[in-house]
Amino acid sequence: MPAEILKISAQSPESSPVDYAATIIERGGVVGCPTDTFYGLAADPLNLSAIEQVYRMKGRPEAKALPILVGSVEQAVALARNVSEIFLNLAHHFWPGALTIIVEASQKLPLKVTGNSGRVALRWANSPITWALIAACGGPLTGTSANLSGFPSCTTAAQLARQLGDALPLILDAGDTGGTLASTIVTVKEDQWSIAREGAISEAAIRAALHL
Repeated sequence: MPAEILKISAQSPESSPVDYAATIIERGGVVGCPTDTFYGLAADPLNLSAIEQVYRMKGRPEAKALPILVGSVEQAVALARNVSEIFLNLAHHFWPGALTIIVEASQKLPLKVTGNSGRVALRWANSPITWALIAACGGPLTGTSANLSGFPSCTTAAQLARQLGDALPLILDAGDTGGTLASTIVTVKEDQWSIAREGAISEAAIRAALHL
């Protein structure tokens, strides 16, 4: 069956669609929802069945970790191990925003969600919808882009419905995200960092934040 599509306000998300989406996620389902860049697939990162659904739905190689969306720096720290000053500096400077930080994962996370790498990609998106959904679910959510692997990322619910509509029970539709660039991904290992993907935030901005 095609996904149910519910309208929701991007800036002041109504409680009814948020609570409905949270119920699906808490039951092990996957929901399509907008972020501040593109639409993503929200699922419980601690639920192995839900994680498997996301990989299968996207056709994503299981060696690739699933990014995790958090609702605060504290939530991110709880999912990381050996948190460094670089991580904290970047998080406090750019979050909420379009920066994903890869760090060593805590033992709270299933190895599967890390792509069996033991490392996790964390982001606090600048999106009231994801904040509300994380709060309603009581914890972080997967935040991988809502598209078939190898296909363009989706900025609208209609684009998402065309790619994955038959696989999803629900899509929250907040209109066009206006996203043109994905988040920048920075890998942090102790006191070292490197850019894995330059996106919405430039390397120059990251260097400036770290006073380099």
